[in-house]
Amino acid sequence: MRIGVCYYPEHWPESMWEDDARRMKTLGIEQVRIAEFAWSRIEPTPGEYDWGWLDRAVDVLGAAGLAVVMCTPTATPPKWLIDRHPDILAVGADGRPRGFGSRRHYDFSSPAYFEASRRICAAVAERYGKHPAVAYWQTDNEFGCHHTVVSYSPAALVRFREWLKARYHTIQALNEAWGTVFWSMEYRSFDEIDAPVGTVTEAHPSHRLDYRRFASDEVARYNRMQVEIIRAHSPGRPVAHNFMQLFTEFDHYKVATDLDVAAWDSYPLGALEEQWFAPDIKARWLRSGHPDFASFNHDVYRGMSKLPFWVMEQQPGPVNWAQWNPAPLPGMVRLWSWEAFAHGAGCVSYFRWRQAPFAQEQMHAGLNTPDNRLDVGGKEASQVASDIRTVLAADAGANAAIRSKVALVYDYEAKWLFEIHPQGADFHYPRFAFEYYSALRALGLDVDVVPADASFDGYSLVVVPPLPVVPDDFAGRLARSGAQVVFGPRTGSKTRDLRIPANLPPGALTSVLPLRVWRVESLRPNVTEAVVLDQKSGAADGVARHWRDLIDSDASPALEVRARFADGHPAYVQSGAFHYFASLFDDALTVHLFARIAREAGLETQALGDSVRISRRGALTYVFNYGDQDHTLDNIPDDAFVIGSREVAPQGVAIYRS
Repeated sequence: MRIGVCYYPEHWPESMWEDDARRMKTLGIEQVRIAEFAWSRIEPTPGEYDWGWLDRAVDVLGAAGLAVVMCTPTATPPKWLIDRHPDILAVGADGRPRGFGSRRHYDFSSPAYFEASRRICAAVAERYGKHPAVAYWQTDNEFGCHHTVVSYSPAALVRFREWLKARYHTIQALNEAWGTVFWSMEYRSFDEIDAPVGTVTEAHPSHRLDYRRFASDEVARYNRMQVEIIRAHSPGRPVAHNFMQLFTEFDHYKVATDLDVAAWDSYPLGALEEQWFAPDIKARWLRSGHPDFASFNHDVYRGMSKLPFWVMEQQPGPVNWAQWNPAPLPGMVRLWSWEAFAHGAGCVSYFRWRQAPFAQEQMHAGLNTPDNRLDVGGKEASQVASDIRTVLAADAGANAAIRSKVALVYDYEAKWLFEIHPQGADFHYPRFAFEYYSALRALGLDVDVVPADASFDGYSLVVVPPLPVVPDDFAGRLARSGAQVVFGPRTGSKTRDLRIPANLPPGALTSVLPLRVWRVESLRPNVTEAVVLDQKSGAADGVARHWRDLIDSDASPALEVRARFADGHPAYVQSGAFHYFASLFDDALTVHLFARIAREAGLETQALGDSVRISRRGALTYVFNYGDQDHTLDNIPDDAFVIGSREVAPQGVAIYRS
């Protein structure tokens, strides 16, 4: 456990650097990320490098005892490069190139940019690959930010056609897989295939899904190129990338395969404002963030990181990019930091050391104010550093791995498919996955977030939010695990080629769930359907929202109906250890059902409500109070507490030996 910071020596007079480094070390910072946006200073003119300033910055940080995270600067290609190769710019769905003047202005498929990136990465890696102060590397910065994964450029189209050839081999196979006989869309060769954009009405859904798959693979290809260069010049030093919060435009599992550290950038208040949450939820958690949002991302990235994951950028105060940008409540920066460590983080790094007084992010807080005085976030970061020393001194196993008995399956392709085939305008996969996760956390359960191809051995409960395409061996792996398994609606509803399964949904899952979904319907936001658990009273126990699968309940005598909609159709059915929800239920009913199924799985649950969250790491239990009232921990001896006490104040943290 350690804290870090993001630093931009090129933004400040060199006369400040030594004092900055000294103050960082005094505050308790151990690692410093630099240079991710510094291409124009590293290579101010084509082929002419200015290493002097960066050499001196690295030396100053290293002399202060700080470990440097060196970044490749490819997120911000300089103006001279764009002028030389304007085809580097990505092309939007409107057919217009995206211009220079901010960041991430490049196309992953551009051959010119791929080669320019290869050259600058090699130059930086060769220069600093064996520098004693450079302990870690970061590739690029926030792949895909600002809607930059998908490009409709000529270069992307060339590579898409090559991707299709590799996937289908023959045009006949593609026509058959896509079903291009519909609307007379049959192709004679791969060269006839265009990007699925600009059509009169909806482009072919299989075409669209393959384009999303292709664009995702281009991100993985680009990242792999950088990682290979870094490993060649800097062997033994871990390589990270800083992913974003709840970002789903490319398959992060594939990119993370080439990394040592999956890091992410945590901005709980900005995320709350920009995500789907209702106005009353946004108002309630205005200055703290939703109690499950940061932890969901922690568990997503922990699951794909070979080494302990990092928070590469932790919000230290108000940000500048949401529609409204409140300040965190006192104590929240500390709470967010400890929540990351409780979920298995190795480092929490704050963005940034000092608030910039110029350019796009001048309203974004740092650990220090623009006049170089320690801000609230800086003071709380210092407290976190002190806390870390206390915890590590008290328990040598504080860095233990997380051991969860609950897994939640999370799939990027599911999000793309449901965007292409929503059938209901508000069928929002990340939201539904998050709501399932939040319900599990409200029961005090630690959760591993895993891909669909994961091993499920050792889990007692596996929860599968709507997963339209399931791997061929998915049912078998789940059955062999012995876990109780919960499936959300629309699971198994499509084949990999985006067709309805021949035996109807849930397709390949009928081996463990002998049911038949014969019709579906989507529900308007102002429409719900009552759900009844107790057939004797007939009283509604909750409501269904967004969607209904209509299930043939006579498909098998092994199928038990455990809840019905008011019109009699099954809402929740079970076959042995397998449970199927035919809709998305309200929060209270979801928590109730998960609690019941968790007990059947032999798990102990707690009714935590929506303000308090508990995590376990090794022999330590962590308690976080997002609410506005004190929370009392009963039956915990005073001498068990490492941090805090039985009375956990609002925005407070308690850590005790279990």
